[in-house]
Amino acid sequence: MKKVTCRNIDGETFEVEPSQLTYRPSVYGVLIEDNKVLLSKQFDGYDFPGGGSESYETIHQTLEREFFEETGLKVEALGPTHCETSFFNPSHSKKHKGEFWNCPLIYFSVKKVGGELSTDNFDEEEKEYAAMAEWIDLKEIRSLKFINSINSVEIIEKAATATR
Repeated sequence: MKKVTCRNIDGETFEVEPSQLTYRPSVYGVLIEDNKVLLSKQFDGYDFPGGGSESYETIHQTLEREFFEETGLKVEALGPTHCETSFFNPSHSKKHKGEFWNCPLIYFSVKKVGGELSTDNFDEEEKEYAAMAEWIDLKEIRSLKFINSINSVEIIEKAATATR
């Protein structure tokens, strides 16, 4: 079988054998209120609150746990917004250095059901690169730097249309 191209957060690519890949589903929430979207501030850009699923979790449990850890907010899934695959190299991570992931990325439109914005639930690595989640006006999303490999603007616009 041919090699797979993985990308890191800086856009660098790595050719790897399929046997080097770890399967790591990841789930993210798109929260829109008052014409603003809540985004995680990470490194020098933005991403959606969310992350990798633990083997014992459902996708909804992953969504709720990751969203809470990164924002302090409790959310409920409204429905799937987007799904695609990313081959990813977490070169920024001390814990996952040298790994290569096959990541099904699942995005849900969500609604807030409780909590307050906080960084209290960041893990040790997140404390190094993440900051308080920010509400961003939908009119500004095209000017943002996103640190993911997907079309974030398209996902936000799709979620905004669905919640109207």
